[in-house]
Amino acid sequence: MTNSNKYKVFLCEDDTNLGNLLKKHLELNDFEVILERDGRAALSGFHKHTYDICLLDVMMPHVDGFTLAEEIRKDNPEVPLFFISAKNLKEDIIKGYKLGADDYISKPFDVDVLLHKIRAIIKRHEDDNNKLSNSSTVYNIGQYAFNTNTRELTSNDKTIVLSPKESRLMELLIEAQGNLVSREFALRKIWGSDTYFNGRSMDVYIVKLRKYLKDDSKLEIVNVHGSGFRLITNAQN
Repeated sequence: MTNSNKYKVFLCEDDTNLGNLLKKHLELNDFEVILERDGRAALSGFHKHTYDICLLDVMMPHVDGFTLAEEIRKDNPEVPLFFISAKNLKEDIIKGYKLGADDYISKPFDVDVLLHKIRAIIKRHEDDNNKLSNSSTVYNIGQYAFNTNTRELTSNDKTIVLSPKESRLMELLIEAQGNLVSREFALRKIWGSDTYFNGRSMDVYIVKLRKYLKDDSKLEIVNVHGSGFRLITNAQN
């Protein structure tokens, strides 16, 4: 929560009527809202404040919502992010989740449902941060040390800071000690539901974790087809 004691929403919507409606509805429900109608202006506007959630229209003038999301994720990989869009083809939705979206909401939608989704994702995000700040465990896996509190994966002089979802997924894999982490369990534990699109999002995170561990040839995240994943060493094969 920002210093104003209200959750701050970064809303990017070029439709004047919808933008004004969403802004007013959120403000009536005690949110602070910064509304941008142009993708180029939004790029600079994001860096002026700290936000609790971003709501991005995909089709905006000058800079589209997907490009804007990429820039936001470079600057802040943790802030919750929703796409709100009339582009509802499967490939568009998958692209949104691959860019790190927490949800992809197709137009038209019910503003009250959106409001409840926003509250739910902010609460989950805060719960995750509280859990991380209240507990700290350091795991040694192969040549790496992984600190669950700082989310740091360290090997020799190299340190990578994982995102919250990456950190929780890594922790689940490590705690399983080479046993299967089922897709359904991981999705419900981290994403809140085991929908198809959340599953595609998790697959992207698995690819990222494999990349982080690539310097140790004895470590491998194995895909157990249709079931889930295992973090193993060569000795466990």
